[in-house]
Amino acid sequence: MTSTNDPSNNDKTRWHVDLGRRIGSPGWFLQATALVALIGVTIGLGVYVNFASSDIRNAAGDEEVPTPFSVIASLGPSGHSGEAGRSLTAPLDDSALLQPADDDDASVKQEKVMRGDTLTSVLIRAGVALADAHNAISALSEHFNMRRIREGQEIELTFDPEGDSDEPTLQAVRLQPDVERAVTVARQDDGSFASSVVPVRLDEAPTHAGGRISDSLYMAMEHAGVPANLISEFIRIYSWDVDFQREIQEGDSFEIYFDRYEDADGHTVKTGPLLFASLTLSGKRHALYYYQPKDGGDADYFDANGHSARKALLLTPIDGARLTSGFGMRHHPILGYTKMHKGLDFGAGRGTPIHAAGDGVVEKAFHFGTYGNYVRIRHNGTYETAYAHMQGFAKGIHPGVHVHQGQVIGYVGTTGRSTGPHLHYEVLKSGTQVNPRGLKLPTGRQLDGQQLVAFRKSVEDLDTQIAALPMSTTIASSE
Repeated sequence: MTSTNDPSNNDKTRWHVDLGRRIGSPGWFLQATALVALIGVTIGLGVYVNFASSDIRNAAGDEEVPTPFSVIASLGPSGHSGEAGRSLTAPLDDSALLQPADDDDASVKQEKVMRGDTLTSVLIRAGVALADAHNAISALSEHFNMRRIREGQEIELTFDPEGDSDEPTLQAVRLQPDVERAVTVARQDDGSFASSVVPVRLDEAPTHAGGRISDSLYMAMEHAGVPANLISEFIRIYSWDVDFQREIQEGDSFEIYFDRYEDADGHTVKTGPLLFASLTLSGKRHALYYYQPKDGGDADYFDANGHSARKALLLTPIDGARLTSGFGMRHHPILGYTKMHKGLDFGAGRGTPIHAAGDGVVEKAFHFGTYGNYVRIRHNGTYETAYAHMQGFAKGIHPGVHVHQGQVIGYVGTTGRSTGPHLHYEVLKSGTQVNPRGLKLPTGRQLDGQQLVAFRKSVEDLDTQIAALPMSTTIASSE
C-alpha cells in the first residue's frame, strides 16, 4: 500500500493497493497477503450460501425457495410484476428458510383475465408448460366456450410442487362461467386431463321490501337497495297503466316480494323475478302477482281478479322520464310558430334506454331528416309506433328484426331538429298519428274457470308467505 499526499484534502493520508510498484519489497508482500485473504473470505461466503440454499431446497423436496439475496432482489423495481403478472405467493416468512415444506400441500394460484387475454396466455403467464396448457384447454372446451372468457374473470390453478420436472406440474384448472356452476379440469393418473361441471350451492333468501316515494319511484326503490333489474321490471309491469310523471305523488309507496340467491359468503349473486308487486297511488293499492298458467300459457303479471297487466302497447316506453310536450297544437320551440305536435315528448338524460312499446317488426331504423335517428315498429295490421331523436340504436336493431315489448331499441339523444335530449314518441293508426293517451287498446289475458281457481289458490299461498316475512326498508347489499 502506498501513501499519497492530497493537498486538496488537507494533506490527509489516502491508501490504495498498487502491486505494480516496488515488487518484492516488504510493503509489496503486505499488500499481496491482504488481497489474497480478502478473496478467500469472499469465496468462502459464496460457498456457504450455496450449500445453505441447497439444504433448504432438499428439505422442501427440491421446491424452489428464494435465498436471502433473491428476496432482496425481488424487492427492487424489477421484482414487481404489477397486476398483469402479480405474484400470488404469500410473503416470505423467515421461518420458511428453516422449516421443510409440507409434502401434501399443493400450490394454488389465482389468475385474473386481462384485456386481450386468451385462456392459453393466462396459463402460460402462470407458469404452465405449453403442452399442459393445450391439453387442459382441450378438455375444458367440452363444458366451456373459450370465446366467452371475459376480462376480470378469475382462473384458479393448482400445481404439484413435487413434480419430476424442474417446473411445478399443473394439476387442475377451475373457473366459474356463471353464478350457478363451476367448470374444473383435472390431471388423471395417466397424465391426461378430464373436465367436469360442479354446481355451485346457492341459498334462497325470500325478500320482502318496500318504501315511500318522496321524489321519484326510481330513486325511492334505489334508496331501498332494490337491484336495478328489478326496478326496471317493476316500472315495466306498471307502464301499461301508470303515467309515472303525472300520477305519482309524494307519500305514495311501493312493495315487492322476490327471492335472492346468496353464495357461501352471504353475497347476493342473483335474483328471481318479482313474485309480487304493489304500487299505492293516492291511497289506492294496485297489486300484481307473477303467475305461470297451468295450461302452458306464458307466465305474466295478473291483478287479484286474474286480469293480465299486459296491454297491446306501453303507455310510457321509457323509464323515469317526464312528459315535456303533449299531443296537439303547440308553439314550436325552434320554428317559432304554432304547429301540430303529432306525438309525445319525454325529457330524459342522454343515453337513457328506450323500450319497444309492443311486440312487432322493425320497419325503419335510420337517420330520418328532422326526426334524427329514427325507429318505426309495426305491431299489427293497424298500429305502428315511432321513436325519434335517438342518440343511437341498440345492438341488433335494423329493418326486418322482430322485437318484444319492453326490449331496448335505442337511447335518448338530441339528433335531428331538437332543442335537447328527449324522446319523441308517436303512435300511428292506419298510417296516421293519433294521441297515444286517447287509445283504448285491448288488454292481455283474462283467467277464467279452473285457471282462475288455481290462480286464486296461488295468490292465497303467496299472501301468506308475504305476511309471515316482515317488510324491510333496506335490502341487504350484495357487496
